Parts: sequence; structure tokens; C-alpha cells
Amino acid sequence: MSDTYLPQVNGVTTVVRRIVALLRAQGHEAAVVAPRYPGFATPAGERELRIPSIAFPPYPDIRLSVPHFRRIARFLDEFEPDVIHVHTEGGLGLVGRRYARTRQLPLVTSFHTNFPQYSQHYGVGFLAPAVWRWLLRFHRPAALTLTPGEAVRDDLVRRGITQAVVWGRGVDTQLFHPGQRDPSWRRWLAGDADTPIVLHVGRLAPEKNLGVLIAAWRRARDLVDGRAAFTAAGEGPEARSIAAALPFVRLLGFLPRPHLATLYASADVCVFPSHTETCGLVALEAMASGVAVVAADAGGLRESVRQGVTGVLVPPHDPRGYADAIADLVRDPARRFALGAAARERALERAVGPENQDLLERYAALAGVPRRSTEPCAA
Repeated sequence: MSDTYLPQVNGVTTVVRRIVALLRAQGHEAAVVAPRYPGFATPAGERELRIPSIAFPPYPDIRLSVPHFRRIARFLDEFEPDVIHVHTEGGLGLVGRRYARTRQLPLVTSFHTNFPQYSQHYGVGFLAPAVWRWLLRFHRPAALTLTPGEAVRDDLVRRGITQAVVWGRGVDTQLFHPGQRDPSWRRWLAGDADTPIVLHVGRLAPEKNLGVLIAAWRRARDLVDGRAAFTAAGEGPEARSIAAALPFVRLLGFLPRPHLATLYASADVCVFPSHTETCGLVALEAMASGVAVVAADAGGLRESVRQGVTGVLVPPHDPRGYADAIADLVRDPARRFALGAAARERALERAVGPENQDLLERYAALAGVPRRSTEPCAA
């Protein structure tokens, strides 16, 4: 159950798709309940129930779904699930939570997004305590709550969600690989294969600290006298603002994951200033691609990037610090290579295989059934 899903591409969707693919590859059945999006048809062979939804006015990429409990219950009753996994705390998440409790099924929840921190970026920071109360009430009945960061897990445990565990920060180190580097992409983005490419990947939204990114990239471009190409991949409500503020940046919009893997590996420096990440999967994808990372010294990014070894950490609200770090790496290819190589080794420790195995075992334990397949999980 998720209040966001394909065709939207974000961290939640990526994790849900990963779990569905894992279950099916291991011989299990999986069904998804998610919003219906205009103009998007469910691919053949997918077992999904799409619920009518409308755009959330302040952020049209977010869909608000009408929680048809009876319709969803009929769909799930026919499917006969052993475990209900709810990934979001919105309308559809509430229905999934209610269904699990009504049918006395094991409930798994995921804490993907730090909404109390997000509230600061949307001018309603005073609501953070109320948001926390809602989140704790939502997750408390779960047998298991998955969250991708150690700091977030510890915070949840302190607040009474003692069933919280770390899961969901695995990265596909086969897809995201230095071998994906492509000189033709480099020539397309920079005009030649030698100019360093500075990249940002992520949703273009206020909570991603884009004001700092804008100021940092302006200063960094001046520091290197324009001898670097700046590129961003992603969609969101701030795309037009980024285009207007940074006319020298190549905005690529949404990219399919195989193309995204090529983009990461073809870059030289990746910059992630968001300080609200529970995990920062984009940084891990860049690291797995062998790219030097400049990231906010906060949240999940701090757990992935080791200062001066696998990347550079900068105080979240210090555009000068980001700019200086970018310029230093643009000027020093040997250091870029050393950080990228160490980053790749760090990412290999976060490969998806062990996490996949762990999730299957947790599902089986909750359902009270043995694993139906002994095939090794994908790495």
C-alpha cells in the first residue's frame, strides 16, 4: 500500500518496486494498491488496484486518493495476503493499516520521509509536534517498522516505536557501476570528454535545500572560471525556479534508471545539499558509480559519506562550503578518483542482496510460513 507509485519516481516508489520485484523473483505473489495517475495505464501482468486521486494543489506531483475501504478490502480479500506492508502515512496507508488490523494480519510499516522536518520548508514548522503525534500513532500498531537510517531508527525508538529497524538503504551495485561511464554522454553534457561534470540528482522541491544549491553552484562556477559543466536530473515544483536562477545548468528532467546509471558514472562530482534525507539513496547510487560526492553533513547522508574518505561533508546551510568543495574537486582529478574509488567500496557494503534476504526472512517470520524459495537473492 502506497500513496505514491509509478509513474512517479521517488525514493518510496523505488523501494516498493524493489520489494515487488524481489518477491516475484523468489516465487511469491505481490499486489499493490496505489493512486491512479492521469494518462498512466498499469503495465500488463501487474497485480495492482489503482484508486482515483487528485493533485495536491501546493505540490501537484503528490496525489490525494479517496480511501475506498470496501473496494480495497474486496481486492485484498480476493488476493488473500499473508502480510500487509504500508509504505506511506496518507489516505491509502490508513486503509492498509485498518485492513491489517480488521483482518488480524501482520502489519509492516515504512518510515521513508521525515515530514516534521519537511514542514519547516513549507512554512508550517509550527505543525511539527502535531505531525510527530500523528506519525507515532500511525506506526505504533505495526509489528515491524522499516526505516533506512540509523539516526531515524534511533529517534523512532526513543519516541516509543520500539519495533523500528534499519532497512531500505541497499543500492544496486550492478546497475550503478563505474563501468557505465560513457564518453558520448560526457561530450553531450559538457561539449567534450574532458571537462569535469558537476551533477545533482533528486526531486526539485523546497525540502531538498535548493536555495543553497543555487548559491553554491553560482559561486563554484565563478571559482573554476566556467571550466566545468553543471547538470541536474529530476522533476518537481522548483524546476522552473532552478532554470531561471541557473541558466548555465543543463536540466535533464526525469531519466529512466538505466540512463540515470549512465549519467552518474559519466559525472565527476555529485552534490546533495538536502538535510532531510532518511537515507539519501541518490548519494549511494553516485558512490556505487565511483563518483566523488559532496553532501550535507546531516541525516542519512552522514551515515553513508565518510568525511574526506568517501566524499566531502558540508554544513547544510553553507553555500560557500559547498562551492569551495566543488571547486577543489574540479581542480584535482587525482582526489576525485581517490574519493570515487573509496565511495565505490563503501557502496559495495550496502549492496541490496543481504537486505533482500533479511526482508524475506522477516516477512516469513511474521506470516508464520517457511520461505517458499531457496534461490539466492539478487545482489
